[in-house]
Amino acid sequence: MKNISIITPVKDSLHTTKDTIKAVAESTVSFPYKIYNDFSSEETKKYLTKHAKSLNYTLVNLEDITDTPSPNYKLVLQIAQKEAIENESGLLIIESDVMVRPDTIEQLFKHSQELDSCGMVASVTVDHDGNYNFPYNHVKASDPEVMDTDRSLSFCCTLITLDFLKSFDFQELSDSKDWFDVYISRKSKKLGFKNYLLRTHPVLHQPHSSRPWKQLKYDNPLKYYFLKFFKRRDRI
Repeated sequence: MKNISIITPVKDSLHTTKDTIKAVAESTVSFPYKIYNDFSSEETKKYLTKHAKSLNYTLVNLEDITDTPSPNYKLVLQIAQKEAIENESGLLIIESDVMVRPDTIEQLFKHSQELDSCGMVASVTVDHDGNYNFPYNHVKASDPEVMDTDRSLSFCCTLITLDFLKSFDFQELSDSKDWFDVYISRKSKKLGFKNYLLRTHPVLHQPHSSRPWKQLKYDNPLKYYFLKFFKRRDRI
C-alpha cells in the first residue's frame, strides 16, 4: 500500500463539515482528498464548491451521478473502493462530524502498514473534554494503546487497508442497509484480518451532527424508534 485516498461524505451540517475539512488540510501529510456531497442544501454546496481549491480537495456532487435520495453511503464506498484499488491505495474515511489532529492521518497510515494482518485501523473518538464518547464509550484508560478488537469499528475516522479492499467487493453491500461500518468490520474479521483501535491518537467527534434527527434517540426515544423502524431510517 503506497498511498491512501481520503474521503468525507457530506450531508449538510455545514458548521462541522467546515471544521472537518480544515483539520484535514492542516495535516502533517497530504493525500488525495475527496468530498462526496450527498444532496446537501444549496448553502453547503456553494461552500464546498468555493473552497475546493484553497483547501485542497476534489468535490463530487452525487446529484451528478445518481437520482437516489440521500443517504448514498453505499455508492460512495463503491466509488471510493474502485478508485483506491486502481491507485494502489488504502481508503481513509473521515466523517463530517470529526476533527482529526495534525498527525492523525500520518499515524493511521503508519500503523496500517506496521500492524499484523491489518484490515482496518481507527482512531478512538473523544468529546471536547477529552473523554471517550460515542461510538467508543466502552473504551477505558486501562485498555491497550493499540487495541486488537473484535468489536465493530465505526467509520468516524477509519482506514481500510488495500489488502482488505482487494479481498471484498463493496458491490456486494446490501441495498437494505444505509450504513455499513458494522458489516464491513465483521467482514474484515471473517476474511482473517485484524481490526485495530488506536487510543494514542484520538479525534474529536460531535456525534450525529450530520444526521441531527438521530439526537431524538436521547431526547425523544419513542419518536426515534418510530422513524427507525417504521420509516426505515438508519438501517445498519
